[in-house]
Amino acid sequence: MAEPYVELKSVSKYFGSVVALKDVSFDVRPGEVHCLLGDNGAGKSTLIKTLSGVYTPDEGEIRVQGKPTRFASPADTRDSGIATVYQDLALVPLMSVARNFFLGREPMRKFGPISQFDADFANRTAYDEMSAMGIQLRDPEQPVGTLSGGERQCLAIARAVYFGAKVLILDEPTSALGVHQASVVLKLIVQSKARGIGVIFISHNVHHAYVVGDRFTLLKRGRSTGTYAKGEITRDQLLNLMAGGKELVDLEQELAKSARNGPA
Repeated sequence: MAEPYVELKSVSKYFGSVVALKDVSFDVRPGEVHCLLGDNGAGKSTLIKTLSGVYTPDEGEIRVQGKPTRFASPADTRDSGIATVYQDLALVPLMSVARNFFLGREPMRKFGPISQFDADFANRTAYDEMSAMGIQLRDPEQPVGTLSGGERQCLAIARAVYFGAKVLILDEPTSALGVHQASVVLKLIVQSKARGIGVIFISHNVHHAYVVGDRFTLLKRGRSTGTYAKGEITRDQLLNLMAGGKELVDLEQELAKSARNGPA
């Protein structure tokens, strides 16, 4: 099995007296989809920001290709091959698909002392890269706002892959999508895996995660409650762990007791 491209070792993050993460260990290998699962408040957002260079761990360390690494900024993280696709996607709806694809990294061509945006190269590249991901654009100059939610997710992922991402961190990529659009994004995740890219798929949707995931790490109140390979755990077991199986059983018993006793 390949060595991890990126790993967290006993990472903790505090905000004053609030423990956001505590002793979390986590890694992703090339060509693997590692799903990070947890309910709201589990620590997923803090872990994303720690991995992407927004936060610095207070304890523990991050390793990239086996070497201890300290990210000074998100730009440092991108340079190391780790790209984060947030829920808001960082796309400008009124700008074209091609312009969004190269946003901040615009290809330029020179005419003597004058530099100009290379629209032909941008249009051709955006169209070809989206086609490779299974998305057929009508026109690379169409505004991003005309794309479906799934197509926008694909654009953000294709952009990260084109600029050399070795690990993709996907923040709830299917949370606001319908069934068809979600399936498009899930297929794209599988394609990225086939290219040897490691994917960290953050979600609270076990059904989507189980379809594409190779390993699953569960977070609860900032702590890891375990990592499981797909062959070690069923979808129903994951759902039970996510839902807090014991808590639900206790609640069910309490409600049944209240029903028997009647109103106070």
